[in-house]
Amino acid sequence: MARDMLSRRTPTGSDPDLDAVLDALDDDDCRVIIEQLEEPMTAAELSDETDIPSSTMYRKLDLLSEAALVDEGTEVRSDGHHASVYVTDFEEVRVSLEDDRSLDVAVERPSDTDADERLSAMWQEVRRET
Repeated sequence: MARDMLSRRTPTGSDPDLDAVLDALDDDDCRVIIEQLEEPMTAAELSDETDIPSSTMYRKLDLLSEAALVDEGTEVRSDGHHASVYVTDFEEVRVSLEDDRSLDVAVERPSDTDADERLSAMWQEVRRET
């Protein structure tokens, strides 16, 4: 099902905190959520699909959001009851050993074209309904 969604991605010039990324990727439930997010889904839909309880689901989505691995957006519904939906917000995560022997994380993001296309589709839907 195609969804019209307004992204809330916060543009950042730097990569997320190494510990936050490693904590999220080390969590079994977080990895299950990432595997399930082939398309935007609400927390309730994710909970149903993964058998992760709702209360746990929100904590795991917060963990993934802190690590900047999941983007939260708003699904625009014609009845005015909009819903938060979640999508993966990375294509690749690289952990590297720096010259000073510290670890560094780099996260490759999807192109902004996808977000622009979603925003354009959302506005087209809003115009049709007014």
